[in-house]
Amino acid sequence: MLILALRPVHAETGIAVFYGGGRTASGEVSGPNGLTAAHRTLPFGTKVLVTNVRNGRPSSFASTIAGHIDLSLAAARELDMIRVGATRVSVVPQ
Repeated sequence: MLILALRPVHAETGIAVFYGGGRTASGEVSGPNGLTAAHRTLPFGTKVLVTNVRNGRPSSFASTIAGHIDLSLAAARELDMIRVGATRVSVVPQ
């Protein structure tokens, strides 16, 4: 018998921007090469899947700072949003 535990998935859509790094609200130091994000309501360490709505490119990483969805430079690079600076994304906690 196979039993699957399902948890509700809450997806959000909003605007993402990126930052160059620095000390985070959790006390960690985030550099431009780490895959991190800031989110207003998700707890520190929540893994998220962020997808660029315009081009469908996904990136999966941990949210380490509280705040709106600000992405590290590395995450923005994976989402191919460096040239535009801000883009509409979908955020799904994993």
